[in-house]
Amino acid sequence: MWLQREISLDPRPRGFHLVTEQVVEAIPELDRLEVGLLHLLILHTSASLSLNENASPDVRRDFERWFSDAVPEGAPFWTHTVEGPDDMPAHIKAALLGPSLTLPVAGGRLALGTWQGVYLCEHRERGGARSLLATVWGATES
Repeated sequence: MWLQREISLDPRPRGFHLVTEQVVEAIPELDRLEVGLLHLLILHTSASLSLNENASPDVRRDFERWFSDAVPEGAPFWTHTVEGPDDMPAHIKAALLGPSLTLPVAGGRLALGTWQGVYLCEHRERGGARSLLATVWGATES
């Protein structure tokens, strides 16, 4: 089976947001896969995807604090500032974390670790709605 679908995510403020459930709900066909892969690509250059801790919100807050400190707004060396002070730092953060994830599917479910979840990493103060391109491929139940 091959399937490709665009998933729209509502606007979120800057930060690291769990979107695992939204992704799974948008692709009900996953439950037909015995074994396969889900590839997610975020269709933006100022947001990214990551796989990490799904239980404690402190982890997501700490990620945001660390990235904001490591890639600061208003640094004197940024030259791309036309779209606001958060734009160039957002591009750098997105490049560091990356635009995509490839996740295993087993027995009709994402085969993630107990404490793993998919993050939408929103690097702009008001990034707006975000789109993911989801591609699913694998073997269905016989």
